[in-house]
Amino acid sequence: MERITNIEKGAFLSLFNRSGYVLNFSTDSFDVFTLTSIGLALCKHYGLSKGKSLTAYLTEANENDVVRLLDDLLEHYELYFQSEIEFDEKTDKDYGRNAKEYQRLYKKCRTVMDRVKSNITPFTNAGEALKDKFSSAYISAQIDIMLKMQNENPTEAIGKSKEFIESCCKTILEERGQPIDKTWSVSQLVKETTRLLEISTENANENTAEGKIVKIILGNLQGIVGNIAELRNLYGSGHGKSASYKGLTVRHAKLAVGSSITLVNYLWDTHEWKQKSKK
Repeated sequence: MERITNIEKGAFLSLFNRSGYVLNFSTDSFDVFTLTSIGLALCKHYGLSKGKSLTAYLTEANENDVVRLLDDLLEHYELYFQSEIEFDEKTDKDYGRNAKEYQRLYKKCRTVMDRVKSNITPFTNAGEALKDKFSSAYISAQIDIMLKMQNENPTEAIGKSKEFIESCCKTILEERGQPIDKTWSVSQLVKETTRLLEISTENANENTAEGKIVKIILGNLQGIVGNIAELRNLYGSGHGKSASYKGLTVRHAKLAVGSSITLVNYLWDTHEWKQKSKK
């Protein structure tokens, strides 16, 4: 997900925080609002004022929840503070000395939120969830780069989608104490991982109708891996290109990134399910 910088968070806080108050909320109504937005009543949770509770949350929450809350607060501001948004210093001189500054802050915050939301894809939330599951700084960085590069650098995103699958498989194999051959291709890595998780085509029961369908789906998963690897070799990062090289478009990058996230999510969920089943 496109990140909101600390300086940009400061702009939102300056717009919403009114001397310890947050816009026109009472403590109770603010808790109801934040509970509805992000599932957490901030003042009750932190035991602080509305402004300090909001500041504390923006400091420690994950990016996905920060964006959700700020977006909801900005929508509330647009609904109830139109006079500040439409302030005209030529005709509204008596409105208030802070109105011009609030108008400036609003324009900045709206620009930031539009930028962030323009980079959200159907797989953004899945990517954020996987970062929490892996709890790995390296893999989290891969996800961030992959999602960010979809629009900015499709070639890099395609390359990262292959590396993402490799990282997932290696992590699962290592956690299960399985040796990894450095010569394995990404297709071989996935094959060994699915075999270990007992979800390879060899594990499907072809004597039942559902077994035949499962085998086809599992075979398709293996095909996705091979195709992403081929796409990466032809168009992704990691290989030198001639001066006449033309990369693929954003939609192709999103296809590769989306496919890799779907596959990794399935493999990791299966890995976790198998672990819990043994307990």
